[in-house]
Amino acid sequence: MITVTRPFMPPLDEYVEYLTGIWSRNWITNNGPLVNDLELQLKEKLHLDHLIFVANGTIALQIAIKALGLAGEIITTPYSYVATTSSIVWEGCRPVMADICQRSWNIDPTSIASRITPQTTAILATHVYGNPCDIPALEQIARDHGLKLIFDGAHCFGTRYRGKSLMSYGDISTMSFHATKLFSTGEGGAVVCNSPELLRRAALMRNFGHTAPTEFDGVGINGKNSELHAALGLCNLKYIDRILQDRKNIFENYRKLLRHPDIKYPEIADDTLYNHSYYPVLFKSHRTMQLVERELLKNQVSTRRYFYPSLSSLDYVPGRFATPIADDIASRVLCLPMYYGLSFAEQRMITRLVFRVLNNG
Repeated sequence: MITVTRPFMPPLDEYVEYLTGIWSRNWITNNGPLVNDLELQLKEKLHLDHLIFVANGTIALQIAIKALGLAGEIITTPYSYVATTSSIVWEGCRPVMADICQRSWNIDPTSIASRITPQTTAILATHVYGNPCDIPALEQIARDHGLKLIFDGAHCFGTRYRGKSLMSYGDISTMSFHATKLFSTGEGGAVVCNSPELLRRAALMRNFGHTAPTEFDGVGINGKNSELHAALGLCNLKYIDRILQDRKNIFENYRKLLRHPDIKYPEIADDTLYNHSYYPVLFKSHRTMQLVERELLKNQVSTRRYFYPSLSSLDYVPGRFATPIADDIASRVLCLPMYYGLSFAEQRMITRLVFRVLNNG
């Protein structure tokens, strides 16, 4: 089976070396030395000032919402993974769905403007597939209306926009280091911001609000991550440049192979150094997408419908929002296998199977 993704696994002996240190220190969690080392190395690698390592990308979003003190309505995208919306609901806020851009598949600033009410407190936008949103437009809307701006950067490790890490924009950006991501700690994530005070609040919330063993500063949650996960991240970070280059080669090879008038792709934002985190294909119809999906699966090739269904259809999203572009694109997109080590021969086989469907109508 060719899977849709596959975690990068570093040499086992390198991971075991970190484990030996963990065993000798007998320190597994609670802000251990490897967690601190990983945070420092990530900041250095990504050229960021403030970052904390947390349990996963979902808790990162929840901490971001809580640290900013948000209430009321948060305008967000229906074209993302469900955690983007569920985090808003979990924190007692109301998600308001704006539609997406036909070209980029990211949230459409003009649709956001039409959704703002006196109850709106923030925008939570996803950089879909690691492709930057229209950041200048979103920043302008946030300034004009006094809104906080959160970027869900789960897909964005390594992407740079206008010469800076994509994570350096917004009031807070969040990351995911899940096993499916191009940089992985197994389970994990990060909260990134430019404000030292905001990071201090997020760091307190990550650990129950502890300021000392018997003292607390506000409500918190257990958002910490472990030395075991940090060790995997430290191993994988050594190989991240190789991983990014390999994915770029795979991405570009797909583009050469998959040239067809019935296939479209999202447009990558100008002035972007892209990380090639996914390979989404937009087919001409829902039926064509289904036929391709079935043909690939019949031949032991796994795909994923990232992102379906449109989140505006979730039964726990109050009200109904017209998001026709997101609904349409979500119904026709299929992500093809994309991971370190995927061979060009495997890509050629995948391409032949796709063309078998497209060329037979």
